[in-house]
Amino acid sequence: MSTPPPPPVTVDRTAPDGLPGDAPARCYPGLVAATRHQPGSGSATPAAPVGIAAPPVDPAAHREVALRLARTEQRYTPLRRALVEVMAQSGRPLTMPEILRSSPELSQSTAYRNIATLIEAGVVRRVSGTGDHGRFELAEDLSGHHHHLVCLSCGKVSDIVPTPRLERALREAVEAAAGSTFAVIEHRFELIGSCTDCR
Repeated sequence: MSTPPPPPVTVDRTAPDGLPGDAPARCYPGLVAATRHQPGSGSATPAAPVGIAAPPVDPAAHREVALRLARTEQRYTPLRRALVEVMAQSGRPLTMPEILRSSPELSQSTAYRNIATLIEAGVVRRVSGTGDHGRFELAEDLSGHHHHLVCLSCGKVSDIVPTPRLERALREAVEAAAGSTFAVIEHRFELIGSCTDCR
């Protein structure tokens, strides 16, 4: 008899210094690759490079994706599941050519159509980069809060897990900039420069 999959974890986004963070969010810890770039680690290499086998995605996360698609009257087809698996296991935003290399069963037009459906359902989001290709990643509430390192030379976009100190500084900057005139519901932060391969 198999054991039921664990429920999603509620993440308290209160910073370790006791300052309130974002509202608690549901996060599926088994959904994303095991590691992301940590500040000071020197590398932004994904846990499982595109095309390399990685741990399976948490079944609870797949159920959440299926629910989101059902709300938009769409089905969680095997091709959409393959796209979610590729993005979950990459640990960074992927271009369409990278997605297609990882999933040879997908044609380019099929991949674009299915990604558009996943974006509409709130499962995937498009990430800006510096190159000719858009990049795609799972929605932050599925993959965990993170920011991006963007290389101006090669266009690579890597995930970086923010430190509590960085999040506190961003919160203070938002409060100073927006004050009481603007209600901020989320933030996105990109550091632009040169990756280790391009320096």
